[in-house]
Amino acid sequence: QVQLVESGGGLVQAGGSLRLSCAKSVSSLSGNGIGWFRQTPGKQRELVATLGHGGRTTTTDSVKGRFSVSADYAKSTVYLDMNNLKPEDTAIYYCNTIVISSSGQPPTPVGPWGQGTQVTVSS
Repeated sequence: QVQLVESGGGLVQAGGSLRLSCAKSVSSLSGNGIGWFRQTPGKQRELVATLGHGGRTTTTDSVKGRFSVSADYAKSTVYLDMNNLKPEDTAIYYCNTIVISSSGQPPTPVGPWGQGTQVTVSS
């Protein structure tokens, strides 16, 4: 399985926008989607958005209406478009291959974690 590579983070003011890229976003034998996660110091990593093989996307409530997921399949790249950013969005963002279940269980990351990309939103 290939480790995914995140990029596109930066420093923006509240209300600004960023596009994060997840390179090498290909399916593995154990996964069926791509997930975007974020983590702040002292807190556990949380899932913020997903992309399934059929193009279906989800976002967590805290970013709904502001974040969206898309893909350029020719480039094997998945994007996270972040709009109207808030200071509470500040975190290191990661992408990973995930298993999406229809049983109601949260998607499970199955690939190795990369370094992530830092997003900092100032007031």
